[in-house]
Amino acid sequence: MNVLRRYLIVVFASISLLFGIQVPNFVDQYEKRVDAHFVEVTHNLQHYQEIAARHYNGSLYSLIAFHKNSAVKTFQEEGAAIENMHKRKKRFEADKLALTGGFLWKAFHLAMDGDRELLGETATHYSYAVPLNQDAIVSGVVLAAGNILILELLFGLLGYLARLIRPRSRRERRQLIIMAAGRSTAEKD
Repeated sequence: MNVLRRYLIVVFASISLLFGIQVPNFVDQYEKRVDAHFVEVTHNLQHYQEIAARHYNGSLYSLIAFHKNSAVKTFQEEGAAIENMHKRKKRFEADKLALTGGFLWKAFHLAMDGDRELLGETATHYSYAVPLNQDAIVSGVVLAAGNILILELLFGLLGYLARLIRPRSRRERRQLIIMAAGRSTAEKD
């Protein structure tokens, strides 16, 4: 049983290490996805920003309000579309700003406040790699060590519970067998 436990821990540690090495790569791919979406939405809004500069003193909000308050349904819908693009740009801009820190800050940001849409896209289109840089190695070792510690604590707890339940000597086992046999004959009567 002890050998099986050790092999299980080695396999578990290896999987944890490989998973941990992927974390910096995932963060990097997420960051590139944010940049790509930001560039795209900025490009798409550029034409509307130029119109706002010519007719509304550069205020995109005034252009959006004009469209949304128009009597023409098409302009109202166009105003809503421009507003959604502008909100999307602000969302990506905030995400880019949050990703300016170090690796730990970026990983924490993704775990706590990452854009759910972009996290899903990144996970769906994720390409595995084994980057051997400092962040990947530290991430892998920390995750593996943490998971091993949790697994060891779980094994220790299970062993402790088993010792509490299991009789300690042959004499105690015999007494339990005799008691169990006595109960079963008493139940038959």
